[in-house]
Amino acid sequence: MSTPYTLLESRFARIADLDHARGILHWDMETMMPDGAAPHRGEAMATLGVIRHEILTDPALGEAVAAAEADPDRAGVDGAPLDAWQRANLVEIGRVRRHATAVPADLVAAQTRAAAKCQHAWRDARARSDFEGLRPLLEEVLRLTREEAAAKAEALDLSPYDALLDQYEPGGRSARIDTLFEDLAAFLPDTIEAAIARQAAEPEPVALPGPFPVDVQERLGRELIGIVGFDRHHGRLDVSTHPFCGGADGDVRITTRYDEADFTSALMGMLHETGHALYEQGRPEPWLRQPVGAARGMTLHESQSLLIEMQAGRSRPFLRYLAPRAAAAFGGTGPAWTADNLYRLATRVARGFIRVDADEVTYPAHVILRYRLERAMLAGDLALADLPAAWDERMRELLGITPPDQARGCLQDIHWPSGAIGYFPTYTLGALAAAQLFAAAREAIGDLDDRLAAGDFGPLVAWLRRHVHARASATSTDRILEDATGAPLGTAVYKQHIRARYLDA
Repeated sequence: MSTPYTLLESRFARIADLDHARGILHWDMETMMPDGAAPHRGEAMATLGVIRHEILTDPALGEAVAAAEADPDRAGVDGAPLDAWQRANLVEIGRVRRHATAVPADLVAAQTRAAAKCQHAWRDARARSDFEGLRPLLEEVLRLTREEAAAKAEALDLSPYDALLDQYEPGGRSARIDTLFEDLAAFLPDTIEAAIARQAAEPEPVALPGPFPVDVQERLGRELIGIVGFDRHHGRLDVSTHPFCGGADGDVRITTRYDEADFTSALMGMLHETGHALYEQGRPEPWLRQPVGAARGMTLHESQSLLIEMQAGRSRPFLRYLAPRAAAAFGGTGPAWTADNLYRLATRVARGFIRVDADEVTYPAHVILRYRLERAMLAGDLALADLPAAWDERMRELLGITPPDQARGCLQDIHWPSGAIGYFPTYTLGALAAAQLFAAAREAIGDLDDRLAAGDFGPLVAWLRRHVHARASATSTDRILEDATGAPLGTAVYKQHIRARYLDA
């Protein structure tokens, strides 16, 4: 017997199928689509977005939500009570629908078209370091994002920025982020200085002699992501301008970019995206086409990528496993290829311009910079024309360096061209969560270091499956973290990890 709740499950399964198509089209747009197809792809993506929006905002869907919420004890099949997962799904359905109904369909279509056009132009603008050439398209994306933020702020009773943040981190609020980031901003300058000074007092690590052919990098990368746990029967590895994890349920697509002068950049990028992919591939199969089966939010998603890349992938034990395999792959011999030298290279602290290449000590400064700038842009306190100068000023304040061009400054990320304001803070929130989760996993798995040294990620991934992946969106980020680590999100374990790895070891 059909009930209001079963109607909701049916409608959201259809939405999941649309999201599947959108995910693959977006992957294709970033990896394989010919330049001339961009306008048509933008229209196709906009149409799918509007259809999705129409399903979500259908008044009949709202009536079904209200009816199921009014009587959850009789909303299930044949009037049975909803179980715990169904009740959590109903909560998520309500949240997703509130976001959707706040925004009119014509704005959804306009945003999708503008973002597709701006993202496509961004690749060329970045290559030419041409912010002014991109600015008119970015102005349109920002204008539409402000409209979205204002509409959602009114509907959700949140500030405009928090209304956008809530899409990426449900329940996330800028007031809490401000507190965490202020603590980190006070911790970082002296810590960065001390880490660099400690390195300077030691002999320089030996540079790895290139070049490193791309085909060899790819073979080694595929081998390692398989060892970590990437399911190649339900996923792909490809190349894109900006590495990402995307695709769809059962078809997870990860990308990287190669540099023949430095194989570690692509390799660590692959490990990073594999962390995301493990989360996607580890969500509970029965709930994949429902909101409750989605990843909880980007804080936990980023925690999974940073845990695999930074906590495990740059650890001494794993680099003992990697060193002989990398040497064999590239025909390397001598002191440059020892595990100790690779560790010193992988944990080198340096003030750099590029966020995705930053070490884990300086990385939060890159995120704090973007968080503060995007809040100012959204509020209208920073004109887009003034963004390059503001970026350079904040970079000098936080890291003491100035980008030599806009490609290594405000044009380096795809997030703002795609309209993703509110996403950036989750990177550092994810780093905090990664430190907590890895510390808890190490305590639970007594021989974790020995396992990583043997290339055995099985126990670690199984622990993450149980404590993070399998819980999907059945509860809050803080509840998942508290259950797994004994504490809500905070800075203490992250700072302890940084001191231990970079100052005390």
